[in-house]
Amino acid sequence: MSEDRKVPALPNPKPRARTNRKLLAFLFFFFITVLVILFFQSPLSRVSKIEVVGNEMLASETIGQAAQVAPGDRFFMISSAAVESRLAALPIVKAVQVTKRFPGVIHITIQEHPKVAFQMGADGSQEAVLADGAVVKMTANNVPLDKPILSGWADSDPNKLALCQALGEIPASSLADISEIKPDPSESYPDKIKLYTRSQFEVYTTIAYLPDKIDNLPAYIASLQEDHINNGVIKMLEVDNHAPFEPNADAKNDANSQSAKGSAPSPTPNKDAGKPSGKPTSTPKSSTKQTAKE
Repeated sequence: MSEDRKVPALPNPKPRARTNRKLLAFLFFFFITVLVILFFQSPLSRVSKIEVVGNEMLASETIGQAAQVAPGDRFFMISSAAVESRLAALPIVKAVQVTKRFPGVIHITIQEHPKVAFQMGADGSQEAVLADGAVVKMTANNVPLDKPILSGWADSDPNKLALCQALGEIPASSLADISEIKPDPSESYPDKIKLYTRSQFEVYTTIAYLPDKIDNLPAYIASLQEDHINNGVIKMLEVDNHAPFEPNADAKNDANSQSAKGSAPSPTPNKDAGKPSGKPTSTPKSSTKQTAKE
């Protein structure tokens, strides 16, 4: 027999490395799954705070309702693009950006369309008028009325849209003294308007003239005040001129009635005039004696 056949062959041990790796991998994924489940059940996976910046006329609560996001919602289930599309549908929102910051913070940056005027709604609430003529009910409190108030305008009036577009092109500093704008159309000027100033002047102009005339209005009023003229009517049409206020019609009627009462005689003398008196007139005694002698 050969020498190789005398030595028995030892079996090769099977490697256990693969079995250990599979077990470790299973345990690793198991604990990761448990941690993920625990994380999504914890407050860290929920929205804890909604930050809104840039809003002036819309309340933060209104923006949160429009965004359909509230504290307690699942943080990772919220899509920033979806929230932006919902907020962009608001007529007053010009641009919006939504960012998510872990843990649980939703940051919303709002850019509103510039307002050009205010008006009062049918229910007495304040409404903002935008440059495109859109009307937005303001939900924020304590909004300063730093723009003119439109009164007497119909929503379907095309002149109102033209006025809003013109106001959108005028700097805010030029409108600082304007408190109210009313329509005042005439046959010669269908787009004629009346402006009330905080400096006690009434200004008549047209929507077409407004962008050019409004720039000269502060200097014109300042020149009148230098001449100690503190109120009156200013017409800024083809030619600019100033006139004092006319007295009201009621004041005229009162003055006329008072003057009529002062000049007319009292009714009692008129009735008695021309009528004989019921009492006989007495004759002096001296004259009676003289008549008897004669």
